[in-house]
Amino acid sequence: MIKVIIADDHKLVREAWNLLLSRDKRLSIIAICENGRQVIEACKTLSPDVVLMDINMEPVSGIEATRAIREHTNEIRIIGISVHTDLPYINALMHAGANGYVTKNSSGEEMIKAIMLVMEGKQYFCKEIADIINS
Repeated sequence: MIKVIIADDHKLVREAWNLLLSRDKRLSIIAICENGRQVIEACKTLSPDVVLMDINMEPVSGIEATRAIREHTNEIRIIGISVHTDLPYINALMHAGANGYVTKNSSGEEMIKAIMLVMEGKQYFCKEIADIINS
């Protein structure tokens, strides 16, 4: 079973990802965090396999939280989630140590695909981002 932490500052988004991902028997949602500080602490105590990391959170952003988690471990896979499709956001998160990037326009199926691929050690960019990177 793949242990997942969801980190997003919007309650509705957290609840939606939780509902969608809980349907997949391969996944176990072990924590739901509303800011970067919470997700850093949860990673230290719960040792998730994957973190779904919103970029824009206060007081600690997803980029800062990704960097902090990477100082602690390289074992956790981190997938950035954002409404942003701008290359500076994508690059900042990837340079901080993320393994993938999925926009909030993506489907639940695409998120599950992202989780499975990063668990195999691959990088994943949703179709919307791949199209931007490759254009």
